[in-house]
Amino acid sequence: MTTVGHGFLGELSPPHRERLLSMACGTSFPAGARIFDEDGVVERFWILRSGTVALDAQVPGRDPAVVETLGEGELLGWSWLFEPYRWHLGATARGEVEAYEFEARQVRAAIEEDSVFGLAITRCVASVAIGRRLRACRIRLLDVYARPGPAAEAEGGGRG
Repeated sequence: MTTVGHGFLGELSPPHRERLLSMACGTSFPAGARIFDEDGVVERFWILRSGTVALDAQVPGRDPAVVETLGEGELLGWSWLFEPYRWHLGATARGEVEAYEFEARQVRAAIEEDSVFGLAITRCVASVAIGRRLRACRIRLLDVYARPGPAAEAEGGGRG
């Protein structure tokens, strides 16, 4: 189970963490459950308490490419915070997952009514989720789809 000093919740001050958690309800996903699809409408988001979730991107003509795997304490979903409120990636439970679930509209309303809370949540989402996730996605896509460049060819990697 997630501890408050760990992951996304650990980045928030105790009052902001308590306020956010007051809007949560517990949920679970069985292994293999599709949690959301790329470009779907965002209505909820989650903080993982246990288990892992694979994030994937659609690749034309191929199966979706897994770009990152999230675990305990991590935020699943950041698209709820920014219009047009559509998922940028898809997500599938790798095993049994337990999570805190949040209604996106409720949390956005709390952010609008309390600018200090809103700034704390927005900063946390930006630093913990968006920045890290974009770096991980880029690295994973380079690993999967990178073609040998001139350096690899010079070393004999580009020649049969």
